[in-house]
Amino acid sequence: MKIGSTGRPARTRPTSKTTSASAAAAYSSVSAPRTIIDTTSIMGIPEAELTPKVRDAIMTLMEEVDTLRRSVEGITKRLENAERLADQDSLLPLYNRRAFVRELTRVQATVERYGTAASLIYIDLDGFKEVNDTYGHQAGDYVLSEIALRLAASVRETDIVGRLGGDEFGLILSRTDHEAAATLTTRFPAELERNPIFWEGTRLNVGMSYGIVPIEAGVNAEQALNSADGKMYQHKKVDKGNK
Repeated sequence: MKIGSTGRPARTRPTSKTTSASAAAAYSSVSAPRTIIDTTSIMGIPEAELTPKVRDAIMTLMEEVDTLRRSVEGITKRLENAERLADQDSLLPLYNRRAFVRELTRVQATVERYGTAASLIYIDLDGFKEVNDTYGHQAGDYVLSEIALRLAASVRETDIVGRLGGDEFGLILSRTDHEAAATLTTRFPAELERNPIFWEGTRLNVGMSYGIVPIEAGVNAEQALNSADGKMYQHKKVDKGNK
């Protein structure tokens, strides 16, 4: 026996005709591929079921709805910008008086409902008129912007800072009693002494007087502002008397 021989009968190699016949028989037993029909739809309705006029009418309506949606989005953004500008002071990145009074009313309602503490601080700048008279309104505007930045940096995110007019500012301190508010206000003059405001290399002699009142139930926003304003003038008189 030759090496590699198994002693088994040799297999007959199929001819090309046999192979072709077997392949044909095999393929004939497989079902034909399914025909896939690619259809489009408009608003869930197959387009083939729509007449040309109905299809055109629906497409026109969809375009009009999309245009209306974009228009509403644009109006909403413009309203948001208008509200923001209406609340902001014309010169400084702070609430104006109208918006400040609105926020004060809101905080007063919270105090009345939940009995929490809150304080209102009324601030008036000392020496501001002299800055304007000596160095001009541009220097005065610079002082206002510096004071605004420092006040905003000194309070919490939940507190409110506003410009009440001219060189007068207001602070609304939520969940803050009179003692805590007084501690905050004593830091303002000290900060001005430690870090004074300079204009074109010249130190500006600017200070501030303040009045503090609690935000109480039954006291409306204007009454609270008038009371804080009165406290501020008392403080200003005391400071002048001590100089």
